[in-house]
Amino acid sequence: MEILHEKKLKSLEEMANRLRQDVIEMVSRAGSGHIGGPLGMAEIVATFYFHILNHNPKKPGWADRDRLVLSNGHTCPIFYAALARAGYFPVDELKTLRQLGSRLQGHPHRTALPGLETTSGPLGSGISQAIGMALAGNLDHKKYRVYCMTSDGEHQEGNTWEGVMFAGKNKLRNLTVVIDRNNIQIDGYTENIMPLESLRAKYESFNWHVIEIDGHNIQQFADAVAEAKAIYEKPTVIIAHTIPGKDVSFMENDYLWHSKPFGAGEVQQALKELKNAREKIQSEHK
Repeated sequence: MEILHEKKLKSLEEMANRLRQDVIEMVSRAGSGHIGGPLGMAEIVATFYFHILNHNPKKPGWADRDRLVLSNGHTCPIFYAALARAGYFPVDELKTLRQLGSRLQGHPHRTALPGLETTSGPLGSGISQAIGMALAGNLDHKKYRVYCMTSDGEHQEGNTWEGVMFAGKNKLRNLTVVIDRNNIQIDGYTENIMPLESLRAKYESFNWHVIEIDGHNIQQFADAVAEAKAIYEKPTVIIAHTIPGKDVSFMENDYLWHSKPFGAGEVQQALKELKNAREKIQSEHK
């Protein structure tokens, strides 16, 4: 992983903003889809695909690639956007999100699209899938790393904790889980529906190394991944505190935007605010 110098940091922040615009355009064209979570994950996803992952869009099945498992499959619009911008398939195909016969369905289908490691939909399965890949890598003496993106809400699923327990017991140091800690789910706020705290204490009790960060701070996320690589005796979880609907004022921290169709004028307003955010990024890095 290269050094995150000022020029690269700016490019990643701009890419995160571009991915947010892609999500708004994709979901508005489709007429349905998840918005709040994908917008909140933009910095993390941009940093993964354009800075952290050892991958090759021209050879998506490369045996020694890093694996990124998307457990919270409903957030796939932001991942589709990143895959397209990274060169896995044409950017113009983003317009087909959720259309009949499209490769870009509302939940990702692994064999339909290059760059996807798993098919996802039922929440709570991703950590166990990532564990299988990490365990196989260890048995085969491979150097690739396995990353798993999860939602906070899926930590209400029992099979999540079965996987966490297994990974801690087997000291899977090549596994890093990232939790999108945005505090919302489809029916409301996580702590009202089924409280999750303390996530740190729970993971530590299962023999995991825990790092907490601001999920919109690219430097913090890159540093956390570097720290995870230096931990040799246990797996790592990065609890990334994010704002759902980030950079769109009427969406931020509103659980109703977990999945909600746009009203009149809302697409234009969202894109205007995102373009203003891009101009702010450019002015801050002059």
